[in-house]
Amino acid sequence: MRQGFRVLGVAIRSERGVFAVAVLSSAVYGVTTVASAWALGWATQNLVLPSLAEGRVADGALTAAVLLILGVALFKAMGVAGRRYFAGVMQYRMQARSRREVTRQYLRLPLAWHHKHPTGQLLSNASADAEAAWAPLAPLPMAVGVVVMLVTAAVALVATDPVLALVGFLIFPAIAVLNFVYQRRLSPLATRAQQLRAEVSEVAHESFDGALVVKTLGREDEETARFRAGAEELRDANIAVGRVRGLFDPLLEALPTLGVLAVLLVGAGRLESGAITPGVLVQVAYLFTLLAFPIRALGWVLAELPRAVVGYERVRAVLDTTGSMEYGSATLTGEKPAGLRVQGLGYSYGDSAVLHEVDLDIPPGRTVALVGPTGSGKSTLAQTFVRLVDPGRGAVLIDGIDLREVARGGVSEAVALVPQQTFLFDDTVRGNVTLGLPVGDEDVWAALRLAQADGFVSALPGGLDTKVGERGTSLSGGQRQRLALARALVRRPRLLVLDDATSSVDPQVEAKILQGLRDTAQASTVVVVAYRMATIALADEVVYLEHGRVTDQGPHELLLTRCKGYRNLVTAYEREEAEREALDAEEAEKEEEVSA
Repeated sequence: MRQGFRVLGVAIRSERGVFAVAVLSSAVYGVTTVASAWALGWATQNLVLPSLAEGRVADGALTAAVLLILGVALFKAMGVAGRRYFAGVMQYRMQARSRREVTRQYLRLPLAWHHKHPTGQLLSNASADAEAAWAPLAPLPMAVGVVVMLVTAAVALVATDPVLALVGFLIFPAIAVLNFVYQRRLSPLATRAQQLRAEVSEVAHESFDGALVVKTLGREDEETARFRAGAEELRDANIAVGRVRGLFDPLLEALPTLGVLAVLLVGAGRLESGAITPGVLVQVAYLFTLLAFPIRALGWVLAELPRAVVGYERVRAVLDTTGSMEYGSATLTGEKPAGLRVQGLGYSYGDSAVLHEVDLDIPPGRTVALVGPTGSGKSTLAQTFVRLVDPGRGAVLIDGIDLREVARGGVSEAVALVPQQTFLFDDTVRGNVTLGLPVGDEDVWAALRLAQADGFVSALPGGLDTKVGERGTSLSGGQRQRLALARALVRRPRLLVLDDATSSVDPQVEAKILQGLRDTAQASTVVVVAYRMATIALADEVVYLEHGRVTDQGPHELLLTRCKGYRNLVTAYEREEAEREALDAEEAEKEEEVSA
């Protein structure tokens, strides 16, 4: 409960003005609620009873009673409207702020952090957890107003009749004890339910994101069963929460009603003895009737606190993460191709070392191919060039400047990476190429021509204004890769890193792209992670990696003669083709012999 109150304190400090107006409106509601009981008692004593005794209604008393009750009701309605409106404003502002903060933190955190956290969990942090953290804010102003109401009612009750007040006050300790037990029972169940929401979200995201794999391999039933298992576990957890609420809610509802009955029972005796008037009894009984519902507002806040604490802690776990990268103040200025140097670079995924003491020196304007077997560390090395991850040891320098000393955003202004897995937004061709960069259509078309994408783009129904669909589903794999390449080229990078970014492109088109990168006036230093012989042959130099180390470096022809591992790797495809052709020839000869 202390943790829950600290969470509420964060919201109150963040939205002081809105909270103050909501509480003031709730206080008006609380005071007018007490005043409505007094108005009803006054009307009973001065209008109803005299009218019954005299057999007629006094016009002046009737007018006064109507105006009194309507006036109290009007102020009460204004208090309700103000309380609800500003409580909603406060709640939704805090939820929106948490979502923005979590999302900004996701963008700040390095790729290495994202590798350790499932996407479904991250989605849950930014949505369900942010929503749960501030759920108690909706009833909070009413609960504070209830405190004002209770103080006002206590004073009014004591002033009206101390004995009946004492009878009624016995109900409040019972409510407090019941709420305490309620929180102790509900908190662990709510914690479990909130965790399961994230797990179900993870399963759903994996299934949707991997829809192609699921369908092509006929895994629909298995994925449905996996989701069903998580959903049923979440269902059971929510039912457990519901059972606790179902047990305690009627008790919390019943206690104020029992208080009213106790007041009526004792009050009837005091009325018979002449200690109080009928108006006083009606006033006190009606006051407790009115208090029965507002008291529940305290229970609503307390009931939401366990979920709020869990949601807030999950959000804070993201916001307090210290995995963000440190930045300096250096800039990568200039328009000419950049020089790239790697010194003693090492990198590990947890306890698994991927790169070991890598040293490279790539002069400006050169095209270098990174070649190596699967798992040799090529993609990881490429990610260090654009500072998606920082090396555990050593340094990556561009134009002699350590990337860790470059100001935030400085690396992306000079360096661009085109990954093999292309992602396109559900936007137009223009929007996917520019991504908000203020460039004209001429520059966009120039980048498309360099990426050999202008032909198919001009053939699209809307040209640059054609929407490509979610993840670019309306385009082929090669077309998506060329748009991704154009996206990088339109930024005129001084260092361009292609991580097998043309694997889905026709070899002839790929050759034109690489040749264009060498010949254009927008020349960049190019590092390409490559597998095809045709691609590798276009590079000025080849760097061969094996087991996370640079085992050889030099021109393609030289490495073919002196590096056995390189030769076996790059000629494997050609050997396979030659063997297949030889087998086909043998089968053809056998068929001719049989025919003869």
